[in-house]
Amino acid sequence: MNYDLFRALHILSVIAWMAGLLYLPRIFIYHIQNHDKVEVTSVFRVMERKLIKLIMNPAMIAAWIFGCGLIYIDYKARGAGFLTQTWFLTKIAGIIAITGWHHYLTVTFKKLDRGDNIGTEKYWRIVNEVPFVIAIIMVLAVTLEFGA
Repeated sequence: MNYDLFRALHILSVIAWMAGLLYLPRIFIYHIQNHDKVEVTSVFRVMERKLIKLIMNPAMIAAWIFGCGLIYIDYKARGAGFLTQTWFLTKIAGIIAITGWHHYLTVTFKKLDRGDNIGTEKYWRIVNEVPFVIAIIMVLAVTLEFGA
């Protein structure tokens, strides 16, 4: 197994996943702004569904697969010591948080698709920054390996 190949594929998967996580709330905002225009909201529903099904879900799965591959390769090379280091545990916490955010967005899409209220534009503008803040923390944890 080639560590650099797994790392490249992991990074590309995460980029695609993050793009979806950052863009979907923006589409929610446009959807909310146009809630009374059926022709417009039907377009947003298609965009939201395709973003989740064709980009976000496959990218998340790929990021998990390649990330687990990297952990396995590191484990074989370094031993188990890194699994309890602060930087690694921070990364794992971030992965759980990002995956939870993905699930929250998917559930929210289903509510919006049913016609339920999902909150205000202001709410979605604020929480749209959540995955980026988590990503910053995760990248700093891995690149600086603090606590190692």
